[in-house]
Amino acid sequence: MKNGNVLQEKSFAFAVRIVKLYKYLCQQKKEFVLSKQLLRAGTSIGANVEEAIGGQSERDFFAKLTISYKEARETLYWLRLLKATDYLSEEESLSLLLEAEELLKIIGSIQKAIRSSRD
Repeated sequence: MKNGNVLQEKSFAFAVRIVKLYKYLCQQKKEFVLSKQLLRAGTSIGANVEEAIGGQSERDFFAKLTISYKEARETLYWLRLLKATDYLSEEESLSLLLEAEELLKIIGSIQKAIRSSRD
């Protein structure tokens, strides 16, 4: 998994959307606490994918990928909470939730492949 891979591109594009959502929530909805948590978790997915790509070993790669997975799970939580508290509408949250789920599936598949190659 080196430069130009799907996970790297999708996690970066997702981070861009999260930053834009954060700005929207702060400026339009005057929401600062939940959106800050979302910003941290949502941008951390791609940051940890980048760290995984630069990993020193397969073990290091897997560890960073695991952090990305956890951050994606946390991002889903904040998105669901923002939707449930009416900071985001169904329409506003739907594509972001689907995109986060897609990242989870990609990361999970890579983790499974690594685990099975160890067996």
